[in-house]
Amino acid sequence: MKNTFYLLMLIALMISCKDKTPETKIESEPYIEEELDVTTSAYPENITKVFDAHGGLDTWNEMATLEFSVEKPGGYEITTTDLKDRYALIEMPKHTIGFDGEVLWMKNRDNTKYEGDPKFYYNLMFYFYAMPFVLADDGIMYADAEPLDFEGKTYPGIQISYESGVGQSPDDEYVMYYDPETNQMAWLAYTVTFGKDEKSKDFKFIKYSNWQEVEGLILPETMVWYNVENNKPTTVKSEIKFVSPMLTTVVMDSRVYGRPEGAEMIQ
Repeated sequence: MKNTFYLLMLIALMISCKDKTPETKIESEPYIEEELDVTTSAYPENITKVFDAHGGLDTWNEMATLEFSVEKPGGYEITTTDLKDRYALIEMPKHTIGFDGEVLWMKNRDNTKYEGDPKFYYNLMFYFYAMPFVLADDGIMYADAEPLDFEGKTYPGIQISYESGVGQSPDDEYVMYYDPETNQMAWLAYTVTFGKDEKSKDFKFIKYSNWQEVEGLILPETMVWYNVENNKPTTVKSEIKFVSPMLTTVVMDSRVYGRPEGAEMIQ
């Protein structure tokens, strides 16, 4: 009887082991945190290299306010720009121009007439100074351009054009040329269509060669305009030097850009 009991226990144990599914051990892959550069993934490789050579779009996009000065007869012209909303304040020795996102205004000192067009000028120097980063704005289309040969050196080119309705002069065209050794911007060719009924075929040329570091970004210290023949730069025409540049993540009070009492609203 005792042997029969042990025999029954052995059979039950064998059945139990047969029904049990073997446990499979799954080895998990170690977690690797991968950084994806989503900021520049939307841009062509050649212009991305230029952005990176100037400090990178990520650093630029962290900034909120840009200020720089240019020496003019009688004093300095100080430009302050909100980098997100593109509010603008240009303080000149005898005039002040401002844009608060909706209203463009001008205020003259000593009843001195402004010899220019505020609509054309209010963001002009900012746009030239903030190269190449403004070429990452929305609504821009990129294409390869013929390289520029100048004094024995060849500069690859990137053509910049704008979608319809972008900016005040969507027919403007730009070609940005860069140094193939450093990937830094070297030249800007541009047309001016503001106030014209059709596209211009005449390019103007600015040489960018002197740079300065501002908060980790490489921005121009000087810009040199060149005389042009057959849409090619020839000799130096004029030069502008930028002083006291300032970049900050601090957002200025929007009232800084607002129209003050006595200022003329520009239509």
